[in-house]
Amino acid sequence: MLGLGPLAFAAPWILGALIVLPVLWWLLRLTPPSPRIIQFPAIRLLRDLVAREETPARTPLWLLIMRLLLAALVILALAQPLLNPRAGLPGSGPVILVIDNGWGAARDWQARQRAMADLVDQAERTNREMIVLATAPSAAGEKPQASTLLRAADARRLTQSLAPRPWPTDRAAALEALRGLEVEGSAHAVWLSDGLSDGSVSPMAQRLQQLGGAEVLMNGADRLPNLLLPPGTEGTDLVARVRRADTTLPTPVTVRATADDGRLLARQEAAFAPGENSLEVPLSLPIELRNEVTKLAIEGESTAGATVLLDERWRRRPVGLVSGRPEGENQPLLSDLYYLERALTPFSEIRRGSVLDLMARDLSVLILADIGALTETESQAVEAWVKRGGVLVRFAGPRLAQHTDHLVPVRLRQGDRTLGGALSWSEPARLAPFPPTSPFAGLAIPPDVVIDRQVLAEPAIDLADKTWARLADGTPLVTAEQLDEGRVVLVHTTANSDWSNLALSGLFVDMLRRVTALSEGVSGDVQAATFAPIEVLDGLGQLVPPPATVFPIPGNGFRPDALGPRHPPGFYGTEEARRALNLTSLVTAIEPLRRLPAGVAQGTYSTRGEVDLKPWLLGAAMALAIIDLFVGLVLRGLLGNIRFGRRRGAAAAASAIALTAGLLMSWPGTARASDEFAAKASGETYLAYVVTGDSTVDETTRAGLEGLSEVLNRRTAVETAGALAVNLEQDELAFFPLIYWAISPSQPDISDGARVRLNEFLRNGGTILFDTRDRQYGPGSALTGGGPGAQRLRQLVDGLDVPALAPIPPEHVLTKAFYLLQDFPGRFGGGDVWVEAQEARHNDGVSSVIIGSADWAGAWAVDEAGRPRNAVVPGGERQREMAYRFGVNLMMYALTGNYKADQVHVPAILERLGQ
Repeated sequence: MLGLGPLAFAAPWILGALIVLPVLWWLLRLTPPSPRIIQFPAIRLLRDLVAREETPARTPLWLLIMRLLLAALVILALAQPLLNPRAGLPGSGPVILVIDNGWGAARDWQARQRAMADLVDQAERTNREMIVLATAPSAAGEKPQASTLLRAADARRLTQSLAPRPWPTDRAAALEALRGLEVEGSAHAVWLSDGLSDGSVSPMAQRLQQLGGAEVLMNGADRLPNLLLPPGTEGTDLVARVRRADTTLPTPVTVRATADDGRLLARQEAAFAPGENSLEVPLSLPIELRNEVTKLAIEGESTAGATVLLDERWRRRPVGLVSGRPEGENQPLLSDLYYLERALTPFSEIRRGSVLDLMARDLSVLILADIGALTETESQAVEAWVKRGGVLVRFAGPRLAQHTDHLVPVRLRQGDRTLGGALSWSEPARLAPFPPTSPFAGLAIPPDVVIDRQVLAEPAIDLADKTWARLADGTPLVTAEQLDEGRVVLVHTTANSDWSNLALSGLFVDMLRRVTALSEGVSGDVQAATFAPIEVLDGLGQLVPPPATVFPIPGNGFRPDALGPRHPPGFYGTEEARRALNLTSLVTAIEPLRRLPAGVAQGTYSTRGEVDLKPWLLGAAMALAIIDLFVGLVLRGLLGNIRFGRRRGAAAAASAIALTAGLLMSWPGTARASDEFAAKASGETYLAYVVTGDSTVDETTRAGLEGLSEVLNRRTAVETAGALAVNLEQDELAFFPLIYWAISPSQPDISDGARVRLNEFLRNGGTILFDTRDRQYGPGSALTGGGPGAQRLRQLVDGLDVPALAPIPPEHVLTKAFYLLQDFPGRFGGGDVWVEAQEARHNDGVSSVIIGSADWAGAWAVDEAGRPRNAVVPGGERQREMAYRFGVNLMMYALTGNYKADQVHVPAILERLGQ
C-alpha cells in the first residue's frame, strides 16, 4: 500500500500506467479528428464556398485535456484509492476480532459491520490470518468460543453471518475463551464493544494486551443504547421508564406505543437533561386504545432493550362496583367500596351504579360487595353476562350471610362464623399458602393478615377443586366456579375491615389484580401451565416466529432470570393468554464503558471507516466518456451543424465539467425525467415492478411480467403494454393499480420519503404483491418462513401501514376473479398467500397488501422467443399454467375490485326474475 497523507492506494503498481499519458498526449495531438460528413446537395457546396471556420488539423486542446483526464481517472480507479486509510495492522501474528453481539450492539449494527469489513480487508491486504470471537451466547445456548485461524475470506463470511442477539453478552465466558487462546507471534486484537461496562471489561482488555496490541472501538456518548423498562401506571396513563448509560449530554427520546397489528396508538417525546440517567414518559390514551397496546419502543433504536412487550397485566379493564349498603350509610373508612376503589384504580377503570345500569355498559368484572339475593331481573341479566365471559366477584357480609341466591360458586350455611372474641374459644385465623392451581399461586402472604369472621361453605365433593384460597384450618376463604365462558368468584369475608384486615394489606391489591386479569382470558391455572413460545424478539427488537432453538418455559419458572438463548424475550403461553417476557425485566441498569487499562487504544466507529474512491472515479470516467462520445459525433457533423471553435470549445469544456460534477453529485443513483416517466406510465397500462438493485432478480421480474402481459392480452380484454420498472425513491406510483415487489436479500433499505410514497399508494387504492421467493428453501409461509426473503421483508415493511393479514380464505375473490382456483403456485408449489384479514370497504374490498413466497415471476418469465426461462417444480407445465391463471386473477382483482364476490346472489336474482 502506498500512503500519501489522507490518501492511499491499495494497488500502487497500477499507477505506473500514468507514464503513458505523455505518449497519449503526443498521439492525440498528431491524430486529426475524423472528417466531417456533409450531405451532397449542390446548393450546399455554394453555401460553403467561403468557410467561416476551417476543420482543425489537430485535436482541440480542451478535448485533448478531457481525454487525458479520462485516462488518468481510469488508472487512478484501478489503483484502488482509499480516503482516510488506516495504517497497516500492528504485529506479525494473527488479527483477533472480538465482537460484542448482545442486545446493546444492535443500535448501530451497520457501523459494526462496516468496521468488521474494514478490518478484514486490511488483514487480507497484509496476508494476515484472523480469529473471530463473538461475546454473546449462540442461539443454541453455547458459550462464546473463539474460532480457529481463518483466512480473510473465511473470516469475512463468518462476520457477515453474525447478527445481534436479544440477550446480554457473556463476557466472562468470552474471557475464559481468550485465556485458553494460544497464538504465534505478536497478535493484534480489536474489540468491537457495545460501549457498556461490566465486571469483565478490564480483565478482557488486559488479556487482549497480553496477546499483542489491543484496540477498543465503541460508540460515542450520543449513540449508546438505552433501556426501556416495563411501564408503570399513573391514573389512566401508561408511564414509560427510560434509562440511559451516559449522562453527560442532553438527549431527546421518543416513545411509541403500537397495537398488535402495528398501528401507532401514541407517540410521546421527552428529553434527558444533563446528569439524568432516568426519565419517565407518560402516554395518555383512552381506555379502549390503552387496552390495545402490545408494544412500547424507543423510536430510532432497534434493540431488544429498547422494546417492551405488554400483555394482559398492563390492560386497564372496566370494573363495575355495587354496594349492598345505601350511600347515605357509608362512612369513608367503613364503606364497602372504599378499599376496592383504592385497590383497583391504578390498573382498572371504576364504574359505579346499580346492577342493571352496569349491565347496560361494557364491563370486564362486576364486584358485588355484601349484596344478598338479587332480584329475578338482576339475576337473569348478570347470569347471561357471566356466561358470555364476564367475571362476577362477590364479597360476603351480613346480608349475604342471611340471604343468598344461586349466583355463588358453592352452597353457603346460614349465618356467619366468628373467629376470636369474648364468646369464642378460637383465635383469628391466618391464611394458608395458596394452592398451585390457584390464580393467587406465588403471592406472598403477609403474616399479619387475619380473618375474624367469614361465611362458611357447605361440605361438598368438589369443594376442594373450587377453592382458590383457604384459612390455616382448611376452611375456604375464596371459592370460584366456571360458568360457561365466565366465572363466579366468592370471597367469604367482607370487602372492608369489618370482618378482617385483608383489605388493609398489599395482598388485597394483588389478589384483585389477578382476578381482574381473568376477564381477558388468563386461565385460572396459568401459574402451573407450560408457556409455549408464540412470538419472540430478534436482536433488532422485531417480533418473529420462534425458531426451533426456543423452548417452552415451565409455569413455575416464568421469571426474568429465565431469559436467555433458550427463552429469548417475547410472548409465551397461548393466543388467548399471552405472557410477555422482557429483556428489561432482567437488565434494569446500564453503565458506559469508561476506564480501560493503560496502553489500550480507544476509538469510535465513525472515525475508523475507510472510503473507497474507486466507484466515484469510475463514475467520473464514465461521465467523461459519454461527453467525449457526444463531442465526437458533433465534430463529425452527425448531430447537425453544431461547430466548435475556440470560444465554443471552451464553453463546451465548461459544460462538460459541469455535467460531470452533476453526475458525480448524483452517483451512484440514476436520473430519470419525471415528466417522461409520467407520460409513459399514464399513456398505457403497464405491469409495474420494484427495482431492487439485484440485476438477476430485476431481470427475472421484468421477463415474468412481460410473459404475464402476453397472457393477459391473449386471454382477456385487458390491454397491457408490458413491464415497467419503478424506482421507489423518485417515481410516482399512482399510475399503477398493482405493483409487483420481488424481495431480494441484498436490496438496500428504502428512505423515509419512499415509505411516505408507499403509504400514500396503499391508502389511495393501490395494491402491492410482495413475493419473498422463499419456497425454494422449504415449507413455511411468507410471514412465518425463515428464508432470507421473509427476513428482509420484515425489515423493509417497517414503517409501512401494512394491515393485519391472514391466509387467503377459500371464498376469497382472488379464487374466482377470472379462473376458479384452489391454490396459487408459482415457480415453486405450495405455500400460503396472505391478504388483509378484514378487507376495507373504502378500497372496494381489494386487499392493499398481498404476500406470497412462490416466485410467480420466475414461473411467468419468458425469453425473447416467448419460451419459458425457468423450470417449475414439482408440477411442471401444469403448474406453470396455474401460475399464469393466478396472475390473470390477480390483475382482474386489482383492476375490477370485488364485484365477483356478489356472484353468490346470482341464483336468487335469476329466481326472482323468473328465469
